[in-house]
Amino acid sequence: MKVLVTGGAGFIGSHVVEALLSRHDVVTVVDDFFDPALKKRNISAVADRVHIVQADIREPASFRACFEESRFDAVVHLAAQAGVRPSILRPLLYTDVNVVGTQRVLELCREFKVNKFVFASSSSVYGSSRIVPFREDFAPLPISPYAATKLAGEGLCHVYHHLFGMDIICLRFFTVYGPRQRPDLAIHKFTKAILHDQPLEVYGDGTSRRDYTHIDDILQGILASIDRKIAFEIINLGESRTVELQELVGLIEREAGKKAQIVRRPDQPGDVPITYADISKARRLLGYNPQVSIESGIRQFVEWFRNQPGTVTG
Repeated sequence: MKVLVTGGAGFIGSHVVEALLSRHDVVTVVDDFFDPALKKRNISAVADRVHIVQADIREPASFRACFEESRFDAVVHLAAQAGVRPSILRPLLYTDVNVVGTQRVLELCREFKVNKFVFASSSSVYGSSRIVPFREDFAPLPISPYAATKLAGEGLCHVYHHLFGMDIICLRFFTVYGPRQRPDLAIHKFTKAILHDQPLEVYGDGTSRRDYTHIDDILQGILASIDRKIAFEIINLGESRTVELQELVGLIEREAGKKAQIVRRPDQPGDVPITYADISKARRLLGYNPQVSIESGIRQFVEWFRNQPGTVTG
């Protein structure tokens, strides 16, 4: 199978690329390499086995040639501006990349008759709903520009399915973590702060809860979405277990063998009190069955982090 992965040098994308190569798919990566050192490190182990195109998804002319040459069987669209808090500061950029950029990729798929499209959405679309666990048939009500752009992307996906018959699955990811997680995300930031004896900023009173999902389990859902014949669906991918923020810090402290130097900060605009996935649909349609507990996942992450260049190992 010939597969294009947008954002393929990112955290999730690089893992998807490795998984596709392990089953002998032919893979093309489109990525803007906005952080060249980080992105090149993510993809370094497989760089000689994939076709890499440095391009901005908002500029289709810059990667149109790879559609002409490869005639992809599937596109996994992961490229995006990520993060709730930064989206509040730069909402127009988020709309440009996550909405306009997504439509640019969909248009190329339509033109070159790529019939399978997997779109990376987010649990953030559920907003501050307190009815848990979150089901896909809930009416989403985003409370951040990032969440709104992801919901808009889902809407565009449905349009292209409806008008052009494309098979599209929108996967709502719930707080993905694991090796190569972006440095700005909580588990990476917390681990670094604890191991380096630096202050750890905790927003709110520590009782917010998240459904943390290990990258290995996310890969299950993405690969199944590529392979299964499904016309159009929106599907949650989570662990279906919530972990309190202060419990998460405790798990990292245990694996690091150090105590956190916690600095309390107020709740941030756009943050939600809880995310919690109902994964019954994913189990039914994708055969999804998450395997990595938060305890095992944190142990693996701290071990990975200790092995990174320049990391304190004490």
